Amino acid sequence: MKSDKILSTPENLQVLHEDNHIIIVNKRPGDIVQGDKTGDTPLSEVVKEFIKIKYNKPGAVYLGVVHRLDRPTSGIVMFAKTSKALPRLNKLFKDKEAKKTYWAVVKNMPPQEQGTLVHYMKRNQKQNKSFAHIKEVPESKKAILDYKILQKLDNYYLLEIDLHTGRHHQIRSQLSSIGCPIKGDLKYGFDRSNKDASIHLHARKLTFEHPVKNIPIEVIAPTPSDPIWNAINIL
Repeated sequence: MKSDKILSTPENLQVLHEDNHIIIVNKRPGDIVQGDKTGDTPLSEVVKEFIKIKYNKPGAVYLGVVHRLDRPTSGIVMFAKTSKALPRLNKLFKDKEAKKTYWAVVKNMPPQEQGTLVHYMKRNQKQNKSFAHIKEVPESKKAILDYKILQKLDNYYLLEIDLHTGRHHQIRSQLSSIGCPIKGDLKYGFDRSNKDASIHLHARKLTFEHPVKNIPIEVIAPTPSDPIWNAINIL
């Protein structure tokens, strides 16, 4: 299927927060955070070029990748602009001191208005897919998230998700396991793909303590523009 996605460029990059040590951007669906075997230009290189142009930097631009988002998802991605900030940000995420909130659009109503999902995730590298098991299985890792219904849309439900763990494809797999695959997510059981190859999963909010200034930071990413995201009337 031909994709209609618009990828980030230095000219259209959506910067949500920037200071001397960090830059936080709103990733578009289809952007790949780091380079891979596809050879497509990663978001990290786009951000480097943005910094180079904005500050007229003559040499190489330093940029550290702190965390990733799946290619078809959208939302908040943070990068380190200094070598001082990178290890501190890495520790922040490792120690789960950065709070991430996601929005997901699903077709089926979850079993409860809100709840906590606990699974044991096992990753299949060959399929690039993670399977959620109710009980612990060999080589599995515990995965926990909280969800609640934020809004009933015409044919879908908007869920807010708070992650307690950060497993591979965790939200996608766990929601699928309760019969609520994310809109457009063929890999995890939705019945058809989105036209632009995206899925309706969005990294909405990030709160953390600045690694150098030691002040609280909260960043919120606007959702992509499409009829379903645009139908959400929550600020």
